[in-house]
Amino acid sequence: MATPPVVTPTLVAALLFSLAGVASLRAADYPIRPVPFTAVRVTDGFWKAKQETNRTVTVPFALDQCEESGRLKNFDLAAEVMRRRAAGEKDFQIQPPTIYPFDDTDAYKAIEGASYVLSMRPDAALAARLDQWIARIAAAQEPDGYLYTFRTMHPDSPGHKWIGAKRWEKDPELSHELYNCGHLYEAGVAHFQATGQRTLLDVCLKNAELLWRDFGDGRLRIAPGHEIVEMGLVKLYRVTGDARWLKLAQIFLDARGPKGNPYSQQQALVVDQTEAVGHAVRANYLYSGMADVAALTGDARYQRAIERIWTNMASRKLYLTGGVGALAKGEAYGADYELPHDGYNETCAAVALMMWAHRMFLLSGESRYMDVFERTAFNGFLSGVSASGDRFFYPNPLVYDGAAKNNHSHAGRAPWFGCACCPPNLMRTLAALSGYFYAVKDDALYVNFYAASEGEVDVAGRKVRVTQTTDYPWSGRVQLSFALEKPATFTLKLRIPGWAQGRPVPSDLYRYENPRTADWSVRFGAERAALVESDGYVWLTREWRSGDRIEVDLALPPQVVRGHPAIAATEGQVAFERGPVVYCFEQADQPIPEKVSRAPKLLPHPRPDLLGGVTVLDVDGATAVPYFAWANRGVGPMAVWRPVR
Repeated sequence: MATPPVVTPTLVAALLFSLAGVASLRAADYPIRPVPFTAVRVTDGFWKAKQETNRTVTVPFALDQCEESGRLKNFDLAAEVMRRRAAGEKDFQIQPPTIYPFDDTDAYKAIEGASYVLSMRPDAALAARLDQWIARIAAAQEPDGYLYTFRTMHPDSPGHKWIGAKRWEKDPELSHELYNCGHLYEAGVAHFQATGQRTLLDVCLKNAELLWRDFGDGRLRIAPGHEIVEMGLVKLYRVTGDARWLKLAQIFLDARGPKGNPYSQQQALVVDQTEAVGHAVRANYLYSGMADVAALTGDARYQRAIERIWTNMASRKLYLTGGVGALAKGEAYGADYELPHDGYNETCAAVALMMWAHRMFLLSGESRYMDVFERTAFNGFLSGVSASGDRFFYPNPLVYDGAAKNNHSHAGRAPWFGCACCPPNLMRTLAALSGYFYAVKDDALYVNFYAASEGEVDVAGRKVRVTQTTDYPWSGRVQLSFALEKPATFTLKLRIPGWAQGRPVPSDLYRYENPRTADWSVRFGAERAALVESDGYVWLTREWRSGDRIEVDLALPPQVVRGHPAIAATEGQVAFERGPVVYCFEQADQPIPEKVSRAPKLLPHPRPDLLGGVTVLDVDGATAVPYFAWANRGVGPMAVWRPVR
């Protein structure tokens, strides 16, 4: 197999304009360039502990679960069917050991997450295990590139009620064939970038060639029922420079609507959609794919649409914890302001929201998107995995009665699921989290996420090493220091979170009782910044030298939060947060308070001995713990919002 070409802007441009039917595409990209996670290392503190647990516990645990649950066995059985049929055997039955046709994707996401771990820290045993997995996956691929084990195991009749008699025909509904492709591509690119090996990437490209033959020539048009193939194709485009994959992503976007089921966002053409609807994971993956295509094609219609949809989501459908998808039925967005405390808030929807939020920032340079990213990361995303790293939540409600088996038939956290999309999604996101810390545009360096870390970025033609020293989120003090071989002039853009300016979210959906207690400062020596620009950042433009230091201080007063009057569930109730962390009451500390006072006394207390080290809130004598850490001390009642007496 030939080695991949060296991808240069010239090559990309040539490919973009050389293919028939692709002339409308142009060489473009996000206006802002993210600094990859491989260039930023978390060194200490909150996220270091989470990443180490992810590396040492969650990754091997998830790999083991994929083996033990039969997900890898599906690939072996598909390969066996092809061998036996090639030998002339016809009358035999194969029973898949797992439940769902999309179970292949759990293996793909696990490979992606493990590859991210390898990118940061070599591990010969892990690399060898992935090599074995990839060989088994490749053996299950049909000669023309098709890779979907549930069909290959049953070539003569559908092996599941979601699967059609013909390839692709039920994908707009529930077959998940293209969904499987999308996660395959993301895994293949991650493994290639981590190891330089083409083994899985070649499987991806063989499969993508099939998609181009079936869809790229215009003969077949379907809207993928569960989106993500669009993002996967964009990743293939980025790593190969082959514009067909970008064109396919656009084809799949444009196949949606103008009439169809809003559950899978098919109710209108994507460029005409105005609100977040339907299955929340599908929706957020779609909006992320639209952002990618908007950036890479320069087609502003997609961007205008997702800006409208974002406004609807952030002002009417976002939970205080950064979760989305209120309805258990359909795992879906609800109506405007339909935000019940027992809302579904799937962990995968939080992951997808973080992807979407980051892309919106890369398109616009506005900090409000990273404000939502941060809120989700510290709350509705992180709640999905236990402190031990081997127990998980699928839904993330804001109230629990202590008994309901609401976690896919489990009371409390579960070790795994029959539908196990969430654990490997958590795993891959935690492993690559540092890729969201920094971004660059021309001679501007954005600092979007505060965590103890060391990173190397290219800005203004210079390599700049940035070190953050902080105990964030328990402390709001952050020191940034810089090391450069030669002085360089550039603009440092420091995100001042909305909560530090008295706004919990970038809309009127929630508000603080006393926003005036919020405060912040940025100092460079004797100088003090006094202005947050309209994009939400403090700008510091100067000639930077090695040894320069910036002191950021974000005040962390505990805040009483109220919901918008249109949210029926929060009427007459309050919640509590400190910095980016939302708090809850849990029976492990005391009976859940029936009511709280109208002006409660709130006192933060560091508890290094509790839940891996957290700061708790004393609320008129009752203890509140960070929401992300609930259900780590047994099964019991929990509540975020409390009525006011």
